[in-house]
Amino acid sequence: MFLCFTILQLAALSSSQMNASKRELSALLTWKTSLDNKSQAILSSWNSDTPCKWDGIGCNKAGKIVQINLTHFGLKGTLHDLNFSAMPHLIGIYLSNNSLYGTIPSNMCYLSRLESLHLSSNAFYGTLPLEIESLGNLRNLALLHLSENNLSGHIPSSLGNLTKLNILWLSRNQLSGSIPSELGELKSLVELTLYANELTGTIPSAISNITYLKRLYLSGNHLTGQLPENICASQSLTDLVMFENNFFGDIPRSLKNCSSLQVLFLALNQISGNLSEGFGVYPNLSYIDLSYNKFYGELSTKWGECYKLKNFVINNNNVSGSLPPELGKAIQLGRIQLSSNQLSGRIPTSFGSLTSLLYLDLHNNKFSGNVPPEIGKLSQLQILSLSGNDLSGPIPEQIGECAQLRKLDLSQNVLTGSIPSEIGNLNVLETLDLSQNMLVGDIPQNLGSLKSFENMNLSHNNISGSIPKSFSTCFSLLSVDISYNQLEGPLPNISAFQKAPFDALRNNKALCGNVVGLNSCNSSLRNKANKSKTERIIVLIVLPVLATIFLLTISIGIFLIIRPRTRRTDQPGSSTLPENLFAIWSFDGKFAYENIIEATENFHPNHCIGEGGCGSVFRAQLPNGQVFAVKKLHATESGVPGTAKGFENEVRALTEIRHRSIVKLHGYCSHPRHSFLVYEFFEGGSLLHTLSEDEKAMEFEWIKRINAVKDVANALSYMHHNCSPPIVHRDISSKNILLNSDYEAHISDFGTAKLLRPNSSNWSSFAGTYGYAPPELAYTVEVTEKCDVYSFGVVALEVMMGKHPGDLISSLEISSSSSASNNMMLQDVLDPRLPLPVQQELGQVVLVAKLALSCINSNPKLRLSMQEVITQLSAKGLPLKSIPPSITLGQLNGS
Repeated sequence: MFLCFTILQLAALSSSQMNASKRELSALLTWKTSLDNKSQAILSSWNSDTPCKWDGIGCNKAGKIVQINLTHFGLKGTLHDLNFSAMPHLIGIYLSNNSLYGTIPSNMCYLSRLESLHLSSNAFYGTLPLEIESLGNLRNLALLHLSENNLSGHIPSSLGNLTKLNILWLSRNQLSGSIPSELGELKSLVELTLYANELTGTIPSAISNITYLKRLYLSGNHLTGQLPENICASQSLTDLVMFENNFFGDIPRSLKNCSSLQVLFLALNQISGNLSEGFGVYPNLSYIDLSYNKFYGELSTKWGECYKLKNFVINNNNVSGSLPPELGKAIQLGRIQLSSNQLSGRIPTSFGSLTSLLYLDLHNNKFSGNVPPEIGKLSQLQILSLSGNDLSGPIPEQIGECAQLRKLDLSQNVLTGSIPSEIGNLNVLETLDLSQNMLVGDIPQNLGSLKSFENMNLSHNNISGSIPKSFSTCFSLLSVDISYNQLEGPLPNISAFQKAPFDALRNNKALCGNVVGLNSCNSSLRNKANKSKTERIIVLIVLPVLATIFLLTISIGIFLIIRPRTRRTDQPGSSTLPENLFAIWSFDGKFAYENIIEATENFHPNHCIGEGGCGSVFRAQLPNGQVFAVKKLHATESGVPGTAKGFENEVRALTEIRHRSIVKLHGYCSHPRHSFLVYEFFEGGSLLHTLSEDEKAMEFEWIKRINAVKDVANALSYMHHNCSPPIVHRDISSKNILLNSDYEAHISDFGTAKLLRPNSSNWSSFAGTYGYAPPELAYTVEVTEKCDVYSFGVVALEVMMGKHPGDLISSLEISSSSSASNNMMLQDVLDPRLPLPVQQELGQVVLVAKLALSCINSNPKLRLSMQEVITQLSAKGLPLKSIPPSITLGQLNGS
């Protein structure tokens, strides 16, 4: 009897195990068939009765499925057809980096043994309270990774029940609301990652109760208030990353003595306090970034005791005093960025000990004294920016020993002496800016032999001699500016010089070449050859000529005295043209008034290529084949140009600025009969025209559009930040942006431009184009750079959408995160005439859209500057892993 009972028990157990295995098998196969065809092909090994041998499936010794690991498999589908209750032994689920979507199924609550749940980098959506709250039953869960999805709503307080949780990742979603204080109950938590969401409110003080918390990442939200006073009371904190929020107040006292700290990233907040009092000694600190805050005071000598420090970044604060020489003891430093502060004194010679330094940026401070020769010891240095200080003395020749230097910027100082020839030894140098100093002497011959040389600015010095012949083979060179020096002789025959704008060459002693505005070298050589001959015969000619003039003068005087005094009556129609009929600064005489009249057939409508409120634009092809755009201003009944002020503005603005992305003005004529301006001609027409025609718009691919936006941004940044006084365009719109055959963008129409002169009124009447003008012009007419920033944002959106954003802008200004526009996906507003951007294009398109939305903020103070825009555009775009598959305008707009 007993034997039969035992056999029956074993049979029943075996049958139960077989049934359990069949349920697991059925659950996985059912889920496989719910996926798309490509995913089913990827899971081709799932075709036998032994799932323990399938790809991505792990079993225990009893044959039970304990792990599903399909990370990076490229699967597409939902989890709704995966019956988790059939696999109660699961310990780990790893499905990150796929294309899974839909809500996270609530039947995961049956997985009581589950320790790790990885669903990051998919397209899951839904509100956390509805889809995740039931996970509070998963008492063994230690790792919960849900980052980089489209999850929304509030973070549920029930997550505080997961008492064994070590790591919680919810970053890069659309989570809103406050951080629940119940998270402070997670006593085992080591890492809390909530960055890049829409969280608001303050950091709950209960977070300080998490004894073992090492890494806290809350950046890229809308959090406010002060940092918790006891945030490092446990002395376990290693990484505190809080940048890009709205935190204010002083640094918590617990941070001053937080010896465990390794990374401190608080940039882009409103945090204040005295630097010398708020920070201590951090023996483990490797990275600190306090940029764009309100810190003041001096740098403590204690920073030199942070021996593991690699990145020391405190840009754009109000730090004063001198640089402590003790900082040279932190010999692992790879980056020092302290630009845009009030630092003064000398640059410490002790910096020569920082042999690992890659990046030294001290620009826009008040440093004085010499550039220390010890910089030559920095053999790894790649970027050296000391511009905008009061540095004096010669450039140390030891700089030539910085063999890895790619950028050297010593501009806007009072440096003297000659350019050291040792700079020509910097074989990987790409950018050299020594402008606005007091340098003399020749340009070193070996500079032209640099193989990676791209940008050279030596303007506003007293450099003399000729340009070395070595530059004739410097084909890597892209841009030069040698204006306002004493240079002479021919320009090298490479495009950087031959295609340089005249303003980059002007005000030298005797440069010559085939560039508009310069004398040709043939005439210059002839003049030089004839000089000695002229000197020999001048005595023989001048004296007789002077005698003859003297006698003629006496004769004419006698004649006028004895001549009968008769009144002369002017004949009708005998008007005399003004002497300066065609004022122009292209000194080779290629342009003439008659040529323009003839080329346009006296401005016949057949040659008209555009109409505007100020005038009409005509295409003029001269007899030599050159083509120009001629803007003829409308005239009033009296014959006076109806936009005389605009005409004056345009001429003044375009003679004071020089940039490759600003239309070049070749000449102008101001006369009652005809008033016009002569520009370079762009065969691509206006940006508006390109976007309006389907065929042209389809040729205007994503990368070309991105580059066009960058062109406009660079030109505006130049006008706002590199011109003195700054120039505001006031009418940036798609009709005033011209494209060449390569779709490179150029800003035109400066009729409404205004110079922002200091200590003077910058108020004016309304100017601009409706739909592009910023909203504050409805209640103020004060002109600032932020007017152009708003217009740029509109144009950037127009380029991405293929049409004017119209009502979309108004709806985006509504702060509600639930508005229809905020919930609209970016891919739904992109120009449908182009295929959706892929790979790196996607990152750049998303970045342009994000920056555009920042620029059209209704509050001018919250808009980016154009300098900030180009800094971000200089990057390669947002990393693809940081972009949710279905990113919305609300996510980009921070609402």
